[in-house]
Amino acid sequence: MKLSIIIPAYNEEKRILSPLNSFYNFFNKKLGKEFEVIVVPNNCKDNTLNVVKDFAKDKKNIVIFNINKYSGKGGAVIQGFKLAKGDLIGFVDADESTSVIEFNKLYENINSFDGIIASRQMKGAKIHPKRTFKQEFGSFLFNRFTNLLFNLKFKDTQCGAKLFKKNVVSFLIKHSTQKDWMFDVDLLYLCKKKKFRIREYPIFWSDSDGSKLILKEQLIAILNLIKYRFKP
Repeated sequence: MKLSIIIPAYNEEKRILSPLNSFYNFFNKKLGKEFEVIVVPNNCKDNTLNVVKDFAKDKKNIVIFNINKYSGKGGAVIQGFKLAKGDLIGFVDADESTSVIEFNKLYENINSFDGIIASRQMKGAKIHPKRTFKQEFGSFLFNRFTNLLFNLKFKDTQCGAKLFKKNVVSFLIKHSTQKDWMFDVDLLYLCKKKKFRIREYPIFWSDSDGSKLILKEQLIAILNLIKYRFKP
């Protein structure tokens, strides 16, 4: 198995089919049987699970693992990590902000690195539609504090598309502790401490209508980062 793609899903009945179709069709053509898509519905109150089951009926390389209680994005991705069989294992948001074409850029450019993460802030990256000043300022503030606290040296820790080699994922399964938005920082900080080589790569990112942290929440997030960084 060359590639495992994990899609965590929380109440995504209205838009989950689009990424499922695009990712399945693209990599089925590219890799044949040597890939899998792992969908992890997480505490969904809508019809997400049944929509995914209907899609998967005639497809052998679609894996579904339903989580009945809340586990956050991190919990859903870690569960996907545990099921994944690929030499390369990644995850992507269900809102398709990162298209399959952009995710494939990660797959094609991981090369000798231990992992590769999508970036909306590097030179060459594009965001559509253009983000508001509040969104840009909040992201700048968050990323600046993240880098100061953890010395990660990434321009964008939070973009929802990342890809790792299998040995890295095995390590992350054992040591990751965060479930919500801090999950991405946790993964990258663990990789830094283990001295895994992680590449950051610019992508085209389509801003979806999903929930986002407002400035007040981002300030609270920064305080939580400080607590996490200096926990015993």
